[in-house]
Amino acid sequence: MKITVIGTGYVGLVTGTCLAEVGNEVLCLDVDPAKIEILKSGGIPIYEPGLEDMVKRNVAAGRLHFTTDVAESVAFGQIQFIAVGTPPDEDGSADLQYVVAAARNIGRHMSEYKLVVDKSTVPVGTADKVKAALAEELAKRGTAIEFNVASNPEFLKEGAAVDDFMKPDRIVIGTDSERATALLRQLYAPFQRNHDRLTVMDVKSAELTKYAANAMLATRISFMNELAVLAEKLGADIEQVRHGIGSDPRIGYHFLYAGCGYGGSCFPKDVQALRRTGQENGIPLRVLDAVEEANDAQKQVLVNKLTARLGSDLRGKRFAMWGLAFKPNTDDMREAPSRSMLEALWTMGASVSAYDPAAMEETRRIYGERTDLLLVDSPMDALKGADALLIVTEWKVFRSPNFDTMKALLKTPLIFDGRNLYEPQAMRGMGFDYLPIGRQ
Repeated sequence: MKITVIGTGYVGLVTGTCLAEVGNEVLCLDVDPAKIEILKSGGIPIYEPGLEDMVKRNVAAGRLHFTTDVAESVAFGQIQFIAVGTPPDEDGSADLQYVVAAARNIGRHMSEYKLVVDKSTVPVGTADKVKAALAEELAKRGTAIEFNVASNPEFLKEGAAVDDFMKPDRIVIGTDSERATALLRQLYAPFQRNHDRLTVMDVKSAELTKYAANAMLATRISFMNELAVLAEKLGADIEQVRHGIGSDPRIGYHFLYAGCGYGGSCFPKDVQALRRTGQENGIPLRVLDAVEEANDAQKQVLVNKLTARLGSDLRGKRFAMWGLAFKPNTDDMREAPSRSMLEALWTMGASVSAYDPAAMEETRRIYGERTDLLLVDSPMDALKGADALLIVTEWKVFRSPNFDTMKALLKTPLIFDGRNLYEPQAMRGMGFDYLPIGRQ
């Protein structure tokens, strides 16, 4: 099949590359010439394990192509995936200007039937806007060409996106067209040979499914984070509580880890957008109000622990930070807890020496050169002469460090662990002053 993917960001590039991997011909469009040049030269503009090799392999095989030419991209694929950004607007709603612009471009240039698929995370009613934009552009041209619009939300985890696409747990299709359903069944057949994972529903239900999924996961995280604060106050252990409730099959173990808050490009934006949708329709989503409020507070938990121990005048002190990305296996720092912590520490006069396996360049891009931020080459380099260590992201490289070396390098053996990587009793037995979240 011949596929066009509009947008070479995270969703678009993974989608286009994985569709090419199973034999389709794919053309990816982006309006950013620099990004397209990177892709044509064999690089990728994002960090995602396994993706770069797959891009190179499919470019070399002639199945994956990149362009900035809109007319070429519209002519290429019978199926046109819209995978552009939907950043939060000032009021928290999703900004659909790029989605609608992509639809208008298709309407301006199409000369035969097209199936236009919303792959971007979009609020309920977006397919209607896309359909209206297409129809308007065709009317301006005085032509009547058949098209369908479908919703096909993505469920990709950053850091595991290639596996998630190649081995999906579900494929959601929203459409009222038998022709669109048949095309998408054909397209996704190679990804569900073991058993049928495709669910077809109406368009609005498909659009809502994506937001509902992310909002539910964010709710579980915020719920456990609030319980962790309570457990600590009561003298309970949140890890034991997690095992106790996770063993209930109605609850399960996923997304029950207490920590220092969620971030990234999806959960914060999607919770805000769903809340806004509720407000616009006169349905206040009170649970999600609390989810967001709890998450904002949780991002300050480690800093609060630090100031309770050391005071709020941190001038002359330097702290090591392990982890800058919002989660492991990505360089994404959007809404990352590390940013809230860095800025709070700087406000109190402290400096930070930080290490992250993937997000160093992104940190430099965001903050530039600062005298109170030292980006180092290894986890141990960050510890040299630091007054304490803050663990912010649960990268595997941080799980089994040389504790003797850590203790020797730190000015004081003080660790604030925002991801509960270690056993408190063992850490104290080694002489560390160890403060995790929700544990005794």
